Amino acid sequence: MLARNMKITNLSLEVGDIASTARFFEQRLELPATIGNGVAIIEIGCTRIELKEGNDREGVHHLAITIPTNKFAGAKRWLQKRVALLKHDGADEFETAPSWNARSLYFDGPDGSILELIVRRDLENATDGPFSSTDLLGVSEVGVVVPDVRTVAAMLESDALIPPYGWIPFHDFAPVGDVEGLLILVGANRPWFPTVDRVSSASPIEIDALGERSGEYSLGPASRLRVSAAPAGSGGLQSPVSRAARFSANPDFLS
Repeated sequence: MLARNMKITNLSLEVGDIASTARFFEQRLELPATIGNGVAIIEIGCTRIELKEGNDREGVHHLAITIPTNKFAGAKRWLQKRVALLKHDGADEFETAPSWNARSLYFDGPDGSILELIVRRDLENATDGPFSSTDLLGVSEVGVVVPDVRTVAAMLESDALIPPYGWIPFHDFAPVGDVEGLLILVGANRPWFPTVDRVSSASPIEIDALGERSGEYSLGPASRLRVSAAPAGSGGLQSPVSRAARFSANPDFLS
């Protein structure tokens, strides 16, 4: 039987100002955005994001968007015309740990958020033509603050069949999922790479995904993951070359 890959279909996030956040996605990233009834809806490829206003939010969000494997250079040129790229030690392109087999660009998002475009080489998702907003294939990574990283990672593996990805969970950092969809479980106030002063948001977040085992799983006092079982072998951000999680005890790259 073919394995089911995790696909993030819907996110609900709190932001400081839904109008300015929606404007960023619509005007800077050329994505469909609508506002009504106190919420903004953003469509990023296969993922729908619902933005709600929350003034008590602490910290910032982190999201990564998958792009085609053959368009990293084009994505960088396209992005540089629209936003400021984030740097670390003078670099603005980042090769991940070997276990991830990926390469990333980070940039300033609305509300201080850390956004990322990522090429995941284990996916077969090349597209034709110059890079455009249609090559923003979907959100494949969501940062989530949890009360106890290792405990939540273990629960998701046993109850939801969502395994650790890339390396063994640390006390304050654990990617779980697969190449198509990942939750980045972190402790509160952990800086998001490549910055040292923008820390993880402890505000409520709700995530809907297609995955292996249907159910609703608590990620903390006000956050949850709801999984619907997808047909075996169903497409997400395109079929992966290999779904196997490859572990590294000493990763040289952290999201």
